[in-house]
Amino acid sequence: MMTFLFVAMLNGVMIGTARTINGQLSVSLGAFRASLWNHIVGLIFLTVILVLSMGTDWQLSAFGNVPVWAYLGGVFGALFVAVSSYIFPRLGAMKAAIFVIAGQMLSAVVIDCLSRGEVPGLYRVLGACLILSGIYLSNRK
Repeated sequence: MMTFLFVAMLNGVMIGTARTINGQLSVSLGAFRASLWNHIVGLIFLTVILVLSMGTDWQLSAFGNVPVWAYLGGVFGALFVAVSSYIFPRLGAMKAAIFVIAGQMLSAVVIDCLSRGEVPGLYRVLGACLILSGIYLSNRK
C-alpha cells in the first residue's frame, strides 16, 4: 500500500511540474495550442512506450469492448490540460494546484457517493473541510 501512496504522490509531483511547464508554453502559444502540443508529444511518448512494450500486438478488437462514453475521458483530459495551461501562469503554481486538488477532492466525494451509493463518512468530510481550510489559509496574506 505504501508503494501505491508513494507512486500517487510522485504522480502529483509530475502533474504539478507538467502544468507549470505547459503554463509557460501557453504564455507563448495560448492555452489550446499549448494543450495540443502537450497531447501531440504525449501521443508520441505513449506510442513509443506501447510499441516497446507490446510490439505490434495492439489488440485493436479490445477498443470495441469499451462503452463509447468511456472515451470522453480524453475530452476531459484535453480540457484539463488547456484550462490548467491558462490558469497556472495567472494564479501561480501553488494556488492553482491547491484549487485543482480541492476540485478533485470535492468531485471524488460526490462521485464515490453517487457511484457507490455511500454517504461520505466523518473522516472524508473532515478531510474535505481541511483541504478547503487550507485553501482559505493559503489565500490570506
